[in-house]
Amino acid sequence: MRLASYIEQTLLRADANREAIRRLCAEAREHGFRAVCVQGSWVAEARHALEESEIKVVTVAGFPLGGAASDVKRLETEVAVDDGAHEIEVVLNVGRLKDGDDRYVLRELRDVIEAADERPVKAILETCFLTREEKIRACRLAVEAGVAMVKTSTGFGTGGATVEDVRLLVETVGDGCEVKAAGGIRDARLAWALIEAGATRLGTSAGVQLVSAGG
Repeated sequence: MRLASYIEQTLLRADANREAIRRLCAEAREHGFRAVCVQGSWVAEARHALEESEIKVVTVAGFPLGGAASDVKRLETEVAVDDGAHEIEVVLNVGRLKDGDDRYVLRELRDVIEAADERPVKAILETCFLTREEKIRACRLAVEAGVAMVKTSTGFGTGGATVEDVRLLVETVGDGCEVKAAGGIRDARLAWALIEAGATRLGTSAGVQLVSAGG
């Protein structure tokens, strides 16, 4: 498969404006990316820009820290659905996970999945802040909740996707869900290595650079 078919071209910067969102969507059309990922206020704009295409519009909830109240994440999801989002990515509450409050994490994920109204939900684990055991526990909770995918990183933490993390996540979730690698993917060799490790999606702001360099 072409590298472009794995890529969710991402623009989550605070200074992203309408022109930048339209440019993002034009790049997605030109290169045949799988999806674009934008902040919630730009979902409707992206849907309009991608009319009559198969490119998905992805947005985020609880981004980038994950510490927002569960009701806030649920409301963000409901608004995104109303605006036409195809998929939702929710940042896991890392602090609650580290406290061992698995019940809270599980309930929150289930609330977001319910609010997504049958649209795929991805749980962003922010692996750079987690121990190996916490990554495993997070994956198991995500699968139990019913997420479609676990994602390595927001791209706003202290580290991004690694081949080792992708392998661990793939091994842990098994057939329970898929794995998306994101954060710091700016080299085609790394992109293909992450895919070989089992990632089925790549989140990156460097999609054009990647496909130009590595097909």
